[in-house]
Amino acid sequence: MPESLTPREVFLELVHGVCEERWEEVIELYAEQTHVEHPFHPLAAPALRSLEELRAHFGIGAPPGAYTGHTLRRRPVGITVHETADPEVIVGEFRYEGIVVETGEPFTVPAVFVMRVRDGKIVESRDYLDHLRSAQARGQLDDVLAAVRQHHDS
Repeated sequence: MPESLTPREVFLELVHGVCEERWEEVIELYAEQTHVEHPFHPLAAPALRSLEELRAHFGIGAPPGAYTGHTLRRRPVGITVHETADPEVIVGEFRYEGIVVETGEPFTVPAVFVMRVRDGKIVESRDYLDHLRSAQARGQLDDVLAAVRQHHDS
């Protein structure tokens, strides 16, 4: 039986897998029942609790043409992984940096992930990232800001 990945290794596989769009491999990093939150999401998105919800979040299985944003070519940089007193928990600091393929514009999205990994699988994660910079890079900032206004006006 192969030894499971450490929390540090899982984090590194996750951020590189996202950048390389290896979605099925990314999904395999999560436990069947998980709890992934995005506390800084401008619309207070609900936690993702299953592999099915994670597949939808990453757009796996979406019909062709369903995604209407810009294409991003990115990589994780400035990675620092902090071990904690709890051997299951790490804090990963990094930035997604890259270019918008359609425009050639550079972008940077800072992030901090606080992850609990048990038996090589993510069972809990709080992903703090700059959703507005991400929306801007994807060409969706106006739509996100309109949704935020509507969300807070209702």
